[in-house]
Amino acid sequence: MKSALPFFVATVLLAITSCKKDNGNSSTTNPPPTPPTVDNPTTLKEAASFPIGIAIEYALFRNNAAYKNVVTREADQVTFGYQMKHGAIMKDDGSFDYSTADELLNLSTAAGLQVFGHTLVWHQNQNGNYLRSLTVDAGSTSATNLLSAGDFEAGTGTTGTGSTLFTGWNLLIGGNASGSYAAVTGNNSTRALEATVTSPGTNAYDVQAIGPNWTAVVGTQYKVSVDIKSSVTNGKVKLVNQNSIYQQNDITPTTSWATYTWTLTASETSPSLRLNFPNGGVYAIDNIKINEVTSGGALPPAQAAANVDSAMSRFIRNSVTRYAGKVKAWDVVNEAFNDGTGSIRTSGALTSDAFYWAQYLGRDFALKAFNYAKAADPSAVLFINDYNLESDNRKLDSLLAFVNELKAKGAKIDGIGTQMHISITTSKTAIDNMFVKLAATGLKIRVSELDVRVNPNNLTGFNASTQNLTDQASMYRYVAESFIRNVPVAQRYDFTIWGVADSDSWIVTALRKEDFPLLFDAGYTKKPAYTSLLQGLK
Repeated sequence: MKSALPFFVATVLLAITSCKKDNGNSSTTNPPPTPPTVDNPTTLKEAASFPIGIAIEYALFRNNAAYKNVVTREADQVTFGYQMKHGAIMKDDGSFDYSTADELLNLSTAAGLQVFGHTLVWHQNQNGNYLRSLTVDAGSTSATNLLSAGDFEAGTGTTGTGSTLFTGWNLLIGGNASGSYAAVTGNNSTRALEATVTSPGTNAYDVQAIGPNWTAVVGTQYKVSVDIKSSVTNGKVKLVNQNSIYQQNDITPTTSWATYTWTLTASETSPSLRLNFPNGGVYAIDNIKINEVTSGGALPPAQAAANVDSAMSRFIRNSVTRYAGKVKAWDVVNEAFNDGTGSIRTSGALTSDAFYWAQYLGRDFALKAFNYAKAADPSAVLFINDYNLESDNRKLDSLLAFVNELKAKGAKIDGIGTQMHISITTSKTAIDNMFVKLAATGLKIRVSELDVRVNPNNLTGFNASTQNLTDQASMYRYVAESFIRNVPVAQRYDFTIWGVADSDSWIVTALRKEDFPLLFDAGYTKKPAYTSLLQGLK
C-alpha cells in the first residue's frame, strides 16, 4: 500500500492556510488536496497481474450459492475437478456422454469464467475397465454365480434397514441422507431390492446396500451383471467392489428394466459388492451376478496397442474439438512420472478407473497425445502437468528432459503445470529452485492445483492452531512471491487454487485426511491464508 504521508502533509497545509484571515486581497481559493492513490484490491483476481483459477465441483457450483459466489468473486477461470476426465465422459460401450461437462461449462461461462481443460491423458479417473477391454479377447463367462443372495429372494418383511429385509445384505442410510428400503416385485422374480432416496447425502455412500463377500482370484477378470430400473432419468447407481481396494462402476439407469454389465479385474481375494445411491429417486435392483471370464486372453501386443492408440485419439479429438473456442487451454498429459525414480508410469494398482497408457504405447504415448490435441484445435494452449516437482528433483529433471525430447520430435508443448499440493513444512528453497528450472524452459508456467496442508503428519483429532494457520498463510504468500520473482511476466500463465473451502477439499473428501488446506473455512469465511496470498499476489 502506498504511504499516506502526502495526504497528511496536504491536510496540515490546508488547515494552516484556512486559519489565515482573508484581507480581501486574495482573488483565488486554495484547491483541495489530491486524493491519495490506494493500492487495496478486494479480490484475488484484482490483486494479480495474471489469471487466478479455482478448481470447482459440479454439485457445489450448481447448488451452493455461497460456494459459487466465492468462485465468481475471486477467480477469472475454473478447472473442473472431475467432469472433463475420461471416466466422467467415456461409457462402458465406448460412447461419450458430455452432458454434465456441457452443463458445468455453460454454468461457468454464464458466470463470466474461462474454463481450463483438465485432463486428456492420465492414469487415473478413467474408464479403465473399458480401456482394458480393448486389450483382451472378450471370451466367455462361467455359469456359476459367485455372488450369493444376488436374487434378493431370501429375507423377511417388506420394508426396513439393516440385514433382515434381504438375507446377506446390510442396508444403510447415514450422514445427512434420508430414504428407505423395501422389497418389491422384481424383473421376472418375486422379490427385488427397492431403494428410495428422498434426500441424497453429501457422500455417495450415505445410502448404501452392502452385499456379501465373494471369493475372487487376484488378476482374474469377472463380469458383473445387474438388472436396474429407476424412477428418474438422471439417477445414478454406483457399483462398488471393495474390501481394502476400491473399484467402482457408475450406471445411469433408465426408467425401464435393463441389464447392465461391468468387467473388472480382481485386486483382492474377498471383496464385497456394494450399491451406492448418490442421487434422488427410486431404484429397483434385481438379479445381480458375478461370473468369471473363462476364456479369451490378451490380444497380440501390436493389436492391443493399435486399439489403445485409437481409443486415445477418439477421446482427445472428440473432447478438444467439442470445446474448441470455449476451452482455450488443456492439461494434455497429467502425472506421467513415478515418484522418486522419474521413470514413466507403465503399471500400478488395478483399480477400475486406472489405466497405464505407456504400458501399451511406450514413451511415445505423450507424443501421440499432444499431436492429437494439436490436430483437434491448433490454437489451444497445451500443457504437461505433474505434482511434487518442488520436492522431487528426479521427477522435475525427468519431466524437463521429457519435454525437450517431445519437442525435438515435433510435439506442440506450450507450457508446464506444477500442481503444488504442498504443506507448511515444504522447503521454500526447493520452491524457488523449481520455479527457476521451469522458467528456464522458456515455456508458459502455471501453478495448477495449489493447496497447503497444515497437518502433513496426519495426526488424529487434529484442529488447526493459530500458529498452524499463520504458517499456512506464510506459505501461500511465499508461493505467489516466488512465482512472480522467478517466472518472467510473459511466461506466467495462471495461478490456480485446488478448491474453495476446507470442507470441500479433495484432501478431506477423497483422501479422508483431517486437514484445513484452503483459503476459506467451512462457512466460506476468509482465513489468514487468503489475506496473505492477496498480499503476495500484489
